[in-house]
Amino acid sequence: MTVPTLQTERLILRPMRQDDLWPYCELMASPRATYRGGPHDELAAWHMFCQDIALWTIYGHGGLMIDLKSNGLRIGQVGINHGPLFPEKELGWFLYDGFEGHGYATEAAMAMRNWAFEILGIGTLVSYVDQNNLASAKVARRLGGIEDPAAQRQDPIDLVFRYTKTDV
Repeated sequence: MTVPTLQTERLILRPMRQDDLWPYCELMASPRATYRGGPHDELAAWHMFCQDIALWTIYGHGGLMIDLKSNGLRIGQVGINHGPLFPEKELGWFLYDGFEGHGYATEAAMAMRNWAFEILGIGTLVSYVDQNNLASAKVARRLGGIEDPAAQRQDPIDLVFRYTKTDV
């Protein structure tokens, strides 16, 4: 499978590269990774980084880095997770420090969600959001996510937001 590059008005969502690893590891080692089960050591971050890439081969979807179109600056990641740790295909995102509050996460996640529905033919996606992660819950709601209390979850305290193709 060829990993796609997606574009929005302000963003380029592109395949992950080797030079993305250290900023990724730094984020995963920081308190910002709290809602992603962290902070994580370098080995755990490496495993997550590789999983985001490997998912493309196994499932036909995975992680894409988010760059600003205006200057090429790497600002975060968006992706569709799946595998033994995820009961359903999950739409996830994170931004590097200083890039919140500009709508970038919503814009990137919307592009990834729409790509999954239109190109992959996926009928439903979920986002698992820590109940204390108010910013990600707001993004999920902006994307049209509806809380699904009956959905399976990795962590029993996660909120699960469901997106369906018919809602787009």
